[in-house]
Amino acid sequence: MVKKFFNLLHKKGDKLVKIEGDRLLLRTFVESDAKSLAELMRRNKFFWSVHEPLHEEEFYTEEAQFKKILESIHLLRANREFSFGIYPKGSNVLIGHISLYAIKRLPYNSAFIGYSIDERYTRKGIATEAVNEVIKFAFRHVKLHRIEAYVSPKNEGSIKVLEKAHFVREGLLRELLYINGSWEDHYLYSLLQDDFRK
Repeated sequence: MVKKFFNLLHKKGDKLVKIEGDRLLLRTFVESDAKSLAELMRRNKFFWSVHEPLHEEEFYTEEAQFKKILESIHLLRANREFSFGIYPKGSNVLIGHISLYAIKRLPYNSAFIGYSIDERYTRKGIATEAVNEVIKFAFRHVKLHRIEAYVSPKNEGSIKVLEKAHFVREGLLRELLYINGSWEDHYLYSLLQDDFRK
């Protein structure tokens, strides 16, 4: 079994976070990732829009993704968000992204998790491995107490990923998000640090 590790590097005063799993490398985005991130977004524009809002054309450009990455770096510096690219180990091909975001400290000590996988790499356990690695990172290194996730009741694949990771469905949030012309309900899932230890 491949030994997993957490590595915090410093580059030009910024921290670059890497998490290595059995098959995957998760790495926080840097400015030079804008092109590959834009390509990932364009490639999955309609696939992801089944459960997420479809964006304006500008969103899928390298310039827009560059700005998004700059924002994520700013939030990373403040320890408020960790946005990771997902890569197969030994490869620089971006196959998805996963974020630990909206990090709050006491009295909450919580964050949300969100993820999207390239359509060509779905149903291979990629999201499951990435979620499990980010959970470990969140509880062991970010020292969170609670992780939350929103998921559409129609998104059976994502529901399976969360439930495999032992997230608990807490309830239904009615008409939470406006997605492509209609208000959509979402389940609220959560995982507590004590659940993770069991």
